[in-house]
Amino acid sequence: MEAFIYDAVRTPRGKGKPQGALHTLSPLELGATVLDAILARNDFRSMAPDEVVFGCVEAVDDQGANLARSAALQVGWDEVPGFMVSRFCGSALDAVNTAAAKVMGGQADCIVAGGVEMNSLVPMLVGTGGPSVSDVFFNDRVLQTPQGVAADLIATLEGFGREDVDAFAAASHQRAAQAQAGGFFSRSMAPVRDRLGHVLLEQDELVRADTTAASLARLPASFVESGEKMGFDATVRLRYPQVDRIDHVHHAGNSSGIADGASAVLIGSAAAGDRLRITARARIVATATAADDPCIMLTATVPAARRCLSRAGLTVEDIDLFEVNEAFAVVPLHFMKHLGVPHDKLNVAGGAIALGHPVGATGGMLVGTALDELERRGQRRALVVMCTGLGMAVATLIERT
Repeated sequence: MEAFIYDAVRTPRGKGKPQGALHTLSPLELGATVLDAILARNDFRSMAPDEVVFGCVEAVDDQGANLARSAALQVGWDEVPGFMVSRFCGSALDAVNTAAAKVMGGQADCIVAGGVEMNSLVPMLVGTGGPSVSDVFFNDRVLQTPQGVAADLIATLEGFGREDVDAFAAASHQRAAQAQAGGFFSRSMAPVRDRLGHVLLEQDELVRADTTAASLARLPASFVESGEKMGFDATVRLRYPQVDRIDHVHHAGNSSGIADGASAVLIGSAAAGDRLRITARARIVATATAADDPCIMLTATVPAARRCLSRAGLTVEDIDLFEVNEAFAVVPLHFMKHLGVPHDKLNVAGGAIALGHPVGATGGMLVGTALDELERRGQRRALVVMCTGLGMAVATLIERT
């Protein structure tokens, strides 16, 4: 049985800070916003989804207690169960893959999958905990480092300098600004309103059209203190003794923006599409996960992509577009170098450096962006890949029907 994508929606990404446009809302309201949009765009009178699956990284406080089920109740789906998925930054993409697996396995006909994250309300790392924080013996085993230091380690090993990462970041802003001005995000965008119906945000809040490599070059590197003063540079050299010193090249301008947002993807069988009287926009061809050294953290996108392509019986040349989450500029640069992917096929509408990264929701957003761009360009296949904490990655291959 095949799993089809019938629809994909997302909120605009708001600044993940108290001054951000979405900060006065709750994660429940953001989750309900994308479910309401799915409801409004599709006729569910003949059937309801079997499940709502949401990703969320910091599933504590206002984001705790099963937001997926809570959001379903908020929009009136009283008989629709829900559950949460947490694989760090890959949570929403994993939610999509989980939904697809259920449909492919005949365990569901129709699922809404995506994610919610409000970094302005529940900051990153407040509820993560785990042995990385509490178990010194575990840390001696894995030599886990902060992601920023890991990104700088990759840049050092691969020979990407400050000019390279800043040029990529500037291109992300320019592409996102062009996509925003051209209305390329409009098909999947669900404006966010308050309880009185007033629009709070209708386009992504973090894009800066005036960003250039020259303006980024003036920003100081962000991870020198954690690397040199807190000792993590010495830690990574235990695993990579060939590195004399870490070249710290990443900063706020070439790393993913802190953001609020939510996403939802409507996934179902062919029979579900018939019952809902909607046409599939794409099918999910293959999915994959992979893991790599947690010390370097962010390189598993390459084996995840290769595994996904292998399962589909395809090669890099068969893929028209790639969406690789811009956790840091070096992540897509490393991906392009090792898979031979040209930049004009990757993150063609910008990425998280420009648009922001509401971590538990981003994967669903990238699926929607990839699908919209395939349709706009008249192309066929896209591969979405996200790195995650503890050295993992998630991949999803979609094909227009």
